[in-house]
Order: sequence, then structure tokens, then C-alpha cells
Amino acid sequence: AEPLYRQAMDITAATLGETHPTYATRLNNLAELLHATGRHGEAEPLYRQAKDITAATLGEAHPDYATRLNNLAELLRATGRHGEAEPLFRQAKDITAATLGAAHPTYATRLNNLAGLLRDTGRVSEAVPLFEQAVAIATKALGPEHLTTRTFSDNLAAARRDQP
Repeated sequence: AEPLYRQAMDITAATLGETHPTYATRLNNLAELLHATGRHGEAEPLYRQAKDITAATLGEAHPDYATRLNNLAELLRATGRHGEAEPLFRQAKDITAATLGAAHPTYATRLNNLAGLLRDTGRVSEAVPLFEQAVAIATKALGPEHLTTRTFSDNLAAARRDQP
């Protein structure tokens, strides 16, 4: 997959330029692959570049910018940089609420991701209500048997087990 992602990135750079929002998407996609394969050091600059291009072209109030923040935050979380990740998760959540609405499944994902970070850092009492809200939104928007809803429900159950 990596050569294809790189080829798509090169074609987009040649046809639309390296400051186009579609190029930012290509960077983000490659970064996702690198992140998923544990190549965090290679993924991070691509995430940051995608975030910066998106901010410059679409603005910091755009849902795509929230996605870029969320993805960078996930990488930071995965590398133990929780203090850097938390404000990005919160900003992504707020932008998503403002642009897509608090009933949108993507907003539920943002809540779940922030809650996961809070749980990771021992702040389970803060995480549980966010997990509960994510489950409620996903259940209504996607149904109780949807994989996303079930994942959020599993995360909630795990967090509840962690409570004192």
C-alpha cells in the first residue's frame, strides 16, 4: 500500500500542488499507514504538515482540520505524549461539535478518543461520562449492533471496571 500512497501523493503534488487540501489528505493517508505499522517517527511530520496545510486552506473551523488534530493526537497518545495529545483531542472535539453537531457519529468518536486518553492517564472519573455520551450518540446514530457502537460500549465497560 505504501508505494501507492506515495504515488498518489506525488501525482497530487504535481497536479494540484503541495498546498492543496487534497495533498493534505494524501499526507494524512500515508501518515495513517505509517502510524498503523509503528513508524511513528515518519508519520508525525506528515500529520503535522497535513494539519498545517488544512489550516491554511480550509481554516481551523473545518471538520477536516478536526480530523488532522485527532489523528496527530492519536499518534501522540500512542507514543506516550499525553500532555501534548489532550489539547488536540479537545480542540478536535469542539470543532466537530460546532461543524457536524453533537449528535454526529464523528463527534462520538472524538468523545471516545478523549475519554481513552483520560482513562490512560488514570482520570477514569472524567472518562466514564464521555464514554457514556459516545455510546449514546453512536447507538442513536448507528444502532446498538454497529461495530463502532460496540467498540465504544466495550471501552465504557473497561473504564467502569477501572473505577474505584
